[in-house]
Parts: sequence; C-alpha cells; structure tokens
Amino acid sequence: MPIIKILPHPEYCPQGTEVTAPAGTSICEALLDNHIAIEHACDMVCACTTCHVIVREGMNSLNEMEENEEDMLDRAWGLEPNSRLSCQAILAQQNVTIEIPRYSINHAKENH
Repeated sequence: MPIIKILPHPEYCPQGTEVTAPAGTSICEALLDNHIAIEHACDMVCACTTCHVIVREGMNSLNEMEENEEDMLDRAWGLEPNSRLSCQAILAQQNVTIEIPRYSINHAKENH
C-alpha cells in the first residue's frame, strides 16, 4: 500500500505523520480514515477548495487532473503548480508527500 507523508500542519498534524491507504483511494479519504480531519465542505464532490493539498513528491503517481478540478483549483488559497484537491487525487502504487496549506477558503466556516 502506498504511504502518504503529511508535512507538519499546525492544526491537522503538528508533528507531521505518515499514513497508508490502498491504491484507488483518494488522498482526502485516506486522511479522514486515519483521523486527520482535513476540511471537505462539499463532501468530496469537487465543488469547493477546502481539501486543497500541495503534492511535494509523487505527483506523477496520482491520476490525471480533470477539467472540473482544474477549474475549482483556480479559486484555492495558496495555489501552486503541484496543487490538487485531495478528494480528486487518487493514489496509485507509489508513495506521495503532501502539504496541507495553512489556510483554506471555507465560506461556511468563516461566517461562524
């Protein structure tokens, strides 16, 4: 099973961590299954950017980005060339290293 290395994030995993997940699993699902509560305001249907991650290693092992993910990512805070929506990034057999941006755009959360 591929390993997802998560770089330190002050809220979700301050020390950083590694989790495993079966190939065919989205990064978002893998994080949630391993008690890393990444935001996913749209319930993983590619309708927001709250699950935005930056893939630091292993980008080529993920599925190709579809047009609707590209369009949605244009709205993400801190967009980088290796940005993906974790709900759309499907693991293959190789390990990946991700960084969860410090901020996300979550209108529902910001209004509280």
